[in-house]
Amino acid sequence: MTRTHTFGRMAVLAIATSLALTACSKKDAQAQQAAAQQQAPAPVVSVVTVQPQDVLLENNLPGRLEAVRSAPIVPQVNGIVVRRLFEEGSFVRAGQPLYQLDDASYSANLESARASLLAAQAALAKADADVSRFRPLVEADAISKMEWDAALTAQRSAKAQVKSAQAAIRSSQVNVNHARITAPISGFIGQSNVTEGALVTAGVTKMALIQQTDPMYVNITQSATDLMKLKQQLANKERTLNSSIEVGIMLDDGTEYAHKGRLLFVDPTVDEATGQVSMRVAVPNPNGVLMSGLYVRVKLPLAGVTNAFVVPQQAVTRGAQDIVLVVTPDGKMQPRPVNVTGQKDSNWIITEGLQAGDKVIVDGTMVAGMMGAEKVQPKEWQPENANPMAAPAPQADSASDANETQAASVEQPTNNAASATQK
Repeated sequence: MTRTHTFGRMAVLAIATSLALTACSKKDAQAQQAAAQQQAPAPVVSVVTVQPQDVLLENNLPGRLEAVRSAPIVPQVNGIVVRRLFEEGSFVRAGQPLYQLDDASYSANLESARASLLAAQAALAKADADVSRFRPLVEADAISKMEWDAALTAQRSAKAQVKSAQAAIRSSQVNVNHARITAPISGFIGQSNVTEGALVTAGVTKMALIQQTDPMYVNITQSATDLMKLKQQLANKERTLNSSIEVGIMLDDGTEYAHKGRLLFVDPTVDEATGQVSMRVAVPNPNGVLMSGLYVRVKLPLAGVTNAFVVPQQAVTRGAQDIVLVVTPDGKMQPRPVNVTGQKDSNWIITEGLQAGDKVIVDGTMVAGMMGAEKVQPKEWQPENANPMAAPAPQADSASDANETQAASVEQPTNNAASATQK
């Protein structure tokens, strides 16, 4: 009994010692885990430090280019084309000959009108002589009053015949001149629609087209609802009107045109069929890059917002209440409700909810949430198009490395505790 009792006491003592060692190991593991969490680096988040600024808002609208002047070449007289006097696609100046029509009939009419003028002038000379000869005779009652009146009537008729002949000459000369078709304006002339030998009809046949392409017009349309909203915002002083409106032109391939345009007018009438308001922009075209009929996009900065903050779109959570996350001075993440009033490129325009110097989180919140970190380390965010080498991926890798380091630190005490338990 004594040996059995002694053996039992030894077993109890061994169990108590094992439990004590296990409890100590657990306390050591918890202490080491807490120390590892304190020593693990805070996860890195990408932030933008915002400052208030005046933001110019731009409307991106479709438009079509149109020549500032366009003159179709239409003959003013009938005739057969004898010669084409220009090169297709070339630049022509106002008054430069373009076509020569057959003017034989018009020249003949001109000569006939000149002959009629000579006959009328001869008749007038005889009538003047008769009046001069009859004047002393009528005063001496040598001729009847009827003969004197007839002489005066013949003189007036001869003068009218002279004026009519002179008018016929001018008319015939105009037809002869119109047979030689000239450019009404300076500009680039396109393809000739007629060739030598073609019969053209006055006021009908479109022979060619001349266009002035420097500057050029851009015809655009804007929703009347958007314009009314803009006017209300201007009245409420939510936005300010842009005094010097320089319009950017985006070409069909996505590149921006080198020269800025200017807004000429906004039509005060709304199209009843479409609900759109027409606007026109003039844009320089010194090198002839722009062509009539070309489709472009117009960046129209009609108004701006003062004392606003610009943040990337991925930094804002849109909903019934827009939210951003900011890093507080002690390194904690804090949600902040904001008011988004517009968009500029890939950024949101915020007018309420932020203060100068706030660090708005753009990227890295997912890693910080997975780690359960109470504090984060802010790092200035760099857009991918600004610096391709500073992509967000390395930041995520560094945060992952920190996470792995922390996990390894936590696992080490657990292994030690298990070893102590086995002992």
